[in-house]
Formats: sequence, C-alpha cells, structure tokens
Amino acid sequence: MNIVTVETFLVRPRWLFLRIETDEGHVGWGEPVVEGRAATVAAAVHELSDLIIGTDAARIEDIWQTLTKGGFYRGGPVLSSAVAGIDQALWDIKGKALGAPVHELLGGPVRDRVRMYTWIHGDEPGELAESARRAVEGGLTAVKFNGSDRLLPLDTPAAVKRLARRTAAVREAIGDEADLAVDFHGRASTAMARRMLPALEEYDPLFVEEPVLPEFSREIGAVVAGTSIPVALGERLYSRWDFREVLSAGIAVAQPDLSHAGGISEVRRIAAAAEAHDAVIAPHCPLGPIALAACLQIDFATPNFLIQEQNLGIGYTSADAGPLDYLVDPAVFTQRDGFVERPTAPGLGIEIDEAVVRAAAEAGHRWRNPLWRHRDGSLAEW
Repeated sequence: MNIVTVETFLVRPRWLFLRIETDEGHVGWGEPVVEGRAATVAAAVHELSDLIIGTDAARIEDIWQTLTKGGFYRGGPVLSSAVAGIDQALWDIKGKALGAPVHELLGGPVRDRVRMYTWIHGDEPGELAESARRAVEGGLTAVKFNGSDRLLPLDTPAAVKRLARRTAAVREAIGDEADLAVDFHGRASTAMARRMLPALEEYDPLFVEEPVLPEFSREIGAVVAGTSIPVALGERLYSRWDFREVLSAGIAVAQPDLSHAGGISEVRRIAAAAEAHDAVIAPHCPLGPIALAACLQIDFATPNFLIQEQNLGIGYTSADAGPLDYLVDPAVFTQRDGFVERPTAPGLGIEIDEAVVRAAAEAGHRWRNPLWRHRDGSLAEW
C-alpha cells in the first residue's frame, strides 16, 4: 500500500486540504494549515513528500518519526502542521483499508456521543447575550466568546468591567444549566490576566482560554494559582514536549489542535500526558471538515476528553464555502441536543467531495489575520 501521490489544495475561506493516494487506490485526506500561512505549509508538505512517496502508508508511526525527527531542524508550527495533515491522511487511509473508523484503531470508543460548543459573536453585552440565547435554543449546551478586544499590558479598570459585563450578560442569557467559556486569545499580559480573572469567578466559566501568550507559558502557574476558574490553553503548542511545562503548572484543559500539533498520532500522546496530570482535553478546531473529523476520532477514543470546538457557521462571508460544503454527506456532523453521534464510516468518517475541492482550489485564497494597533500606534495582539 505504497504512497504514490501527495496533493494540496488551497480552499476558501482560509484552509489547506491534503490528498494522499496509494498504489492500491486508497485515498486519504488531511488538513495541514497555519491560518494565514497556508501556502507556506503547502510548501512544507511538498518538501516532506520526498520522504514518503514510495513508502508504505500503513507505517504511520515510522513515517511520523521520520518526518518529525529526520531533519536536523525540527518543530515549529509550519513543520508540525505539515506533519499533522499527512498524519491525518494516513490514518484515513488505514481506516479505509481495514474498513474501520480511526477511533476503533485507537482502542475503540469510550463514549457514544461527543459534546460540542460553538462561538458566539458581538461587541456589546446585548449582542453576545442574544447570540448565546440563539445557540442554546438551537440545542447547544455550551458557548465561547472573546472576552475583550485589544488590551494594554496594564489596562484600565474599565477594561476589567467591560469583560465582566460581557460575561454577566451571557450567563444571564443561558442560565446555569449551560456552560460558557471565555477566550483571551493571548491578549492579556500575565499581570493583566491575574487582575481580570477574579472578576469572572462569580459567573463560573467552564474555562478561560489562553489567558497569556505561549511565549509566557512558564508564567502560567501564577495565573492558575490566582483563580478558581479552570485554565485552558494549547492551540499554539505543537508537541507533547511543549505541553510538559503547562501541564506541570496546573492547567485544567489542554487544547491541542489536530491540524497543528502533529496530527492524530501526537494529540493522542498529548491527551495521555494530560491524563497523567489530572487534566482533560478540548481539541482546538476553528478549521474545516477534515480537521473536525480528525478531532472527533480522537474524542471518541480518549477517556479524558471534555468538549469539542467546531466551526460550523462561525461567521464567514456568504462568498465563502463552509465546512459542510466540501462533504458529500454532511449528516455526519449533525448535532442533537448539543452532541454529535459516533461516526461509523471507515477512516476519518467523512467523504470529501473532490470535485468541489478541486474547483475551489482554482480560486484559492490569500487569507491573512487582521493586524491591530493601540491608540499610540504600537502593535496590539490580535
């Protein structure tokens, strides 16, 4: 079952898809991307393809070791994301060849349904409250929102109060039977995070996400110690070694991204490391259908799984394709009462509409994340 072709497809709104085919006709799909650096990751995939063309696609672990450790310079988001997409595609191929979903190959399911949450949007408390109310009325049991826009390293009391008002409005809208999570997006300094988190405690967030930048992971212990709110992070950590320090510091929720952190193979190991630290995982996934499908395979096979982020209807423009538009049958992601049922189709459990992907790739994209500046003109964290 040797690999014969490796193709990448830049597709709107900001994704990169990967297709691997074997000499036996098995096709696997992956989603290797760094948002805003999709073309760079595509170049990395094609460089790495020199190491896998002609090799046995079933030797997933050996290929993973070769791709991650076969070069003198290792790691980082671009290489880890390229490896992640290849790894997803190889698991997809193996599952299809054996006629089993990937979670069966990982030891079998440990649950029958996976709990999902969605993003809500709005700048004002009333807008967030209405968005949250619609999500819960639609059947979801958890929502997440950005706690603030740009923050100064030491911001004003007004910034703390705005955060509290936004969170209070969402809690009032959804009641105590649903969960809310607050994403800081790495916008707060360590000192500012320690000032802001106590203002949220009365609203009982499920977790606060990325209160500080990954560069300051060594400081996360002080943030954890200063609040009763569970702290989550990890979307910008790319290996079990990256997670070692933050898990030891006491984070409650690890959030590896299946398209950044080495794919299914490495996230499986990160989850095991988290379990040894009494932490749960909530895979990061603001991406497309292949990444979500890979997340679900991990979710169903991982005992210490908490909840799954998803990108269905996150708020792209009407000109953009959504995650479901690239699938032959989107029913696999149907949510009932805030949960997705266990997929039973082989591999990643989805069928990609290849014609739609190839047509979308003809247009491609050059998505870049926004650049923010403070009032004095200096760069602000987005």
